[in-house]
Amino acid sequence: MTALTELTIGEVAELAGVATSTLRYYEDIGLIKPHRRVNKRRRYLPDILSTLALIQLAKDSDFSLDEIKELVYDFPVNVPISERWRMIAERKILEIEARIREAQATRDLLHESLTCQYLHFELDTTVDLPETPSST
Repeated sequence: MTALTELTIGEVAELAGVATSTLRYYEDIGLIKPHRRVNKRRRYLPDILSTLALIQLAKDSDFSLDEIKELVYDFPVNVPISERWRMIAERKILEIEARIREAQATRDLLHESLTCQYLHFELDTTVDLPETPSST
């Protein structure tokens, strides 16, 4: 590898559209690592860009950092990325569908609360709010 094929952290950040602090954070949590250091400065190979694109796609798909680490590192090397993605995405879809059901139930409760006269009566006649503390 020649120095021409290596990228600095600033070059990677610019090409990937992320902050250098993001790259340092990803390194700190073990998502990425530089190819090597030269005079204590990180040097990356160009293939880091495809890894960062995968990380961004996973983030955009609401994968947690732990799920992203699983995607990148927790499978045998012979398991293709597409298969890894499928397995985690199927699990993520179930999680998202559960959140949607919870959000719909909350929405339904709120709609009902707007039209329920009994609830309005109860709120107005039985709930005593504390006085707002005066600032002195």
